[in-house]
Amino acid sequence: MFGPRLQGKVALITGAGMGQGRAAARLFAAHGAQVVVADVDAAAARSTVDLIMEAGGTALAVSGDVGVEADVRRMVGEAVGRFGALHILYPQAGVLWKDRDRSVVETEESWWDRVMAINVKGVYFTCKYGIPHLIEAGGGAIVVIGSVSALRGFTLPQDAYTASKGALISLTKSLAVQYARHGIRANIIHPGIVDTPMQATYLADPSKRAAFEGSTPLGRLARPEEIAQVALFLASDEASYVTGTEIAVDGGYTATGG
Repeated sequence: MFGPRLQGKVALITGAGMGQGRAAARLFAAHGAQVVVADVDAAAARSTVDLIMEAGGTALAVSGDVGVEADVRRMVGEAVGRFGALHILYPQAGVLWKDRDRSVVETEESWWDRVMAINVKGVYFTCKYGIPHLIEAGGGAIVVIGSVSALRGFTLPQDAYTASKGALISLTKSLAVQYARHGIRANIIHPGIVDTPMQATYLADPSKRAAFEGSTPLGRLARPEEIAQVALFLASDEASYVTGTEIAVDGGYTATGG
C-alpha cells in the first residue's frame, strides 16, 4: 500500500464536480493533498468536497467557467487565499458534444468556439494564473488531459474536440520546456473511452458500447479512477524526471494502429 504521495501539496483540479475530475480529487485528497475542487456546477463541486471531507481529507469548492478568464483568475485567487500556495495544476475540465460537434462542414462556429474556450482556453487560463504560484512554491506539476482523438482520425468526426485536444499536446510540450528551469513539469494524458457522465448518453446505446469495447485490446472501457491513478503519478514526486511527455491510457487502443 502506498503512503501519502502528495502530502503537503495543494492541487487545483478543474471539472472536478463529476467523472474523471471527481475521481482525481478524491484520490489526490486520499494521498494527502489539499484539493481545490473547481467546477462550473457549484453544487457538484460542493458534493465532491463533501465526499472528500467525509473521508477525512481537506478540500475547497470553487465555481466558475474555465472559458472565462475572470472566473479562472478568481478561482485561483480563492485557492491561494485558502491554502496559501499551489503546487499542482490539473486543468482537466472539458466538453464533448457529439450532437453539435461533427465535421468542419457541419459544426456551427458558435459551438466550435465554445469547445475551444473550455478545452483550450480553460487550460491556458489555469496555467496563466496558476504557474506564477507554482514558481513561487519552488516548482510543481501540471497535468493536462488530451485524448486518443488527437492521435487518430475517426470516420465519425468530432472535429472541434479533436482539434482542441491536438492543441493541448503542443501547449503541454511548450510549457514543459519553458518552465523546467523553475522546477515545473508538464505532461499530458490521452484517455481512451472512459465510462463517465460525459459519455453516458452515447454509451447508453448497447451497440456503441460494444463497438468501443471490441476495438480496445483490453476489451472494456476505462474507469475514471484508472485515469486518476496516472494523473496521481505525474503529479507526484515519483515522476520527478518525467516532463513534456504523452501517456496514452487507452487499454491498448492506439497500439492497434487503425
